[in-house]
Amino acid sequence: MREKVELARAAVAGFELRAVLAVLSLARSTWYYHRDGPPAYEAKYRHLRKPLEAIAREFPEYGYRRVTTELREAYGERRNEKVVRRLHRLWDLPLLRGTRVPKPSGVRRAIRMAGSRVNLVEGRVTIEPLAVFYTDFTELVYAGGRAKAYLIVILDHRTKLVLGEAVGERANTDLALQAWDRAVATLASLGQTPRGCIVHQDQDSVFTSYAWTGRLLLVDGCRISYALDGARDNPAMESFFGRFKTESRSLLQDAETLPALANVVAKRIAHYNQRRRHSSLGNRAPLDYLHTLIQEG
Repeated sequence: MREKVELARAAVAGFELRAVLAVLSLARSTWYYHRDGPPAYEAKYRHLRKPLEAIAREFPEYGYRRVTTELREAYGERRNEKVVRRLHRLWDLPLLRGTRVPKPSGVRRAIRMAGSRVNLVEGRVTIEPLAVFYTDFTELVYAGGRAKAYLIVILDHRTKLVLGEAVGERANTDLALQAWDRAVATLASLGQTPRGCIVHQDQDSVFTSYAWTGRLLLVDGCRISYALDGARDNPAMESFFGRFKTESRSLLQDAETLPALANVVAKRIAHYNQRRRHSSLGNRAPLDYLHTLIQEG
């Protein structure tokens, strides 16, 4: 919840509050509560937070009535049901039912509603440089095959330039945002911003998380595109990863630690961007091709 509030805090300067809260599925009361600090009501009942959290963890299927009874009989706290219900809302305590299917996030609901329109890349005939980026994770094996890590890159459609990359032990949102931060820094060095660009990816939980979508949509002003058929709808990434791992396999295998692996990847990405010639780019390296397009434009 705190993650959503921080995203909303960063976005409200440039967007209407109602729109920001709708995208993040954040209740207005929750927003004001975290923005303004806990009300006096919460301070009055602060001592009940630990027992209510303990009950919620042990009996996630309990509703307010049974929680109220458990609070009274197990902890000696005589409170009425209205107080318990209000404290649950204030503290976002889980009230899950064992047979209830989890409610899809706002991002998942938006994807379902968009249907095939969620793929913003398919069917485009002309794509300008630094206008459409692809991203995904791939597994890297290193230390002679004894260890594995994950690589994520941000790849430009037109120039094949890798704008950002990150290597880590887990394919999670933090790692994705590291790669994105580097991509934004690369764009800045080229005198560009990500505003208005399209970022295309599959529907992995990382790429549908509030942290990822909120950063790209609300903070950086990007448009988000999703593959409808997983990797098959993101062939540029599959092609890049296939070439990269084939050409770098021995160097990756020789890296004995995660920092050493990240160093190898950084050097190979630099070589790819600055030196490796691509037949689709007229036998030029991505960075050289990009500078040519900029000069011509």
